Amino acid sequence: MSQRIHPTVLIDPSATIGDDVEIGPFAVIGPAVSIGHGCVIAARATLERNVRLSANVQVGSGSVLGGPPQDLKYAGEETWVDIGEGTRIREFTTINRGTSAAGVTSVGRNSFIMTYVHIAHDCHIGDGVIMANGTQLAGHVTVEDCAVISGLVAVHQFGRIGAYAFIGGMTRVNQDIPPFVKAVGNPVELYGLNTIGLQRHQFPPATIAALKRAYRHCFNSDLNLGQALERARQDVPATPEVDRFLEFVSSSQRGVPA
Repeated sequence: MSQRIHPTVLIDPSATIGDDVEIGPFAVIGPAVSIGHGCVIAARATLERNVRLSANVQVGSGSVLGGPPQDLKYAGEETWVDIGEGTRIREFTTINRGTSAAGVTSVGRNSFIMTYVHIAHDCHIGDGVIMANGTQLAGHVTVEDCAVISGLVAVHQFGRIGAYAFIGGMTRVNQDIPPFVKAVGNPVELYGLNTIGLQRHQFPPATIAALKRAYRHCFNSDLNLGQALERARQDVPATPEVDRFLEFVSSSQRGVPA
């Protein structure tokens, strides 16, 4: 298949570009960049260095991937940005390389990263994640599979957002957000199970009911968190989703919203 590369594009000799790739005017493809087949790099996008794009990734106009981490301890180590197959990155997004702590900043497959998002060093974004306009992730943030983050959300460094969680717009996320829940506000609060999201992902009704019971034990009871976790383990049918929820809550280092 042919490549469609505009004559104004700057490409470092060490870069590798797959088949059927389209690169728009004035884009910059820097050292040690690898672009998989079927990728589309829009006008004026910059892949600064050490960026690996899997197949069929889209990078929007003015985005900068592979810039150095914004970390005063960074001393020029070789670190990377990895983007999974089928992920779409819209205009003016920035994704920084990792530091020696993790070595890589990664985004999984089939995620949708909208305009003006910032993903800092050593973040790890799962598969099928949606991040809306203006979301800002500090360093070392983990976002698990299929989470949805609304616009203008700020996430504290080392924060974790669990799988299938929904974060409402303009939320300040300074604690870990468990999987399968809704969270919004400043200060952030939990607002029950993300039932609509789970239904859209075709979770069985019995699984959703079990998660609701586990949630009520942990966040809508008079028990302290340790007692609530123990009660939930005794009272709620064990499923992979319930186990994941309870393990996330019990292992949180930053704590979860009450």
